[in-house]
Amino acid sequence: MIGERRSGQFVTPGTPLAIIEEFLPGPGTYVEGCYVYSKITGYMLLDTLNKKVSVYPAVKSPNVPTVGSIVLGIVESVNFKSCDVSIKVVGRRKLSGSLMGVLHISDASPHYVESVFDVCRPGDYIKAEVISNKNRTFHLSTVDRNLGVVLAFCSRCGYQLSKENRRMYCKRCKNVEKRKASSEYWVLT
Repeated sequence: MIGERRSGQFVTPGTPLAIIEEFLPGPGTYVEGCYVYSKITGYMLLDTLNKKVSVYPAVKSPNVPTVGSIVLGIVESVNFKSCDVSIKVVGRRKLSGSLMGVLHISDASPHYVESVFDVCRPGDYIKAEVISNKNRTFHLSTVDRNLGVVLAFCSRCGYQLSKENRRMYCKRCKNVEKRKASSEYWVLT
């Protein structure tokens, strides 16, 4: 059943790799009966010193947020109860395209807010945590103090807003706006 084996050999799911008495299963493998099989498409690694067989993926897995991931995105649209966020970065990895997330008013702030317009506005850069991916929708939260708007622009003149306590202030037109700003708010120079 098992032919010639060597490290670096290309294998596909279901390929028998070893007998369980010879090698222990490692990452990318599973055991059925007395055989270790490949779980993924990739390259086999035979660790003869530790008597372990593993399979490492042939291609990188796509960068998709999971529950608990910290994401960076741009607010696309806002209504009173929620906003749509175009996710651009997951963790520290930039996406080649973008994914959409939703921030609901109940997950926006640890304090009561009347409207999501008090949390963010279209065009704001926002840092959030993925709290659910139910129904293929990424549900976001900005409740933590390190989460929220990291870069905002004035709704009147488009100049970058400065953070002053809980309010955002435009140095150009003196406009004052509300945001749920992150403790890590960016200042562009």
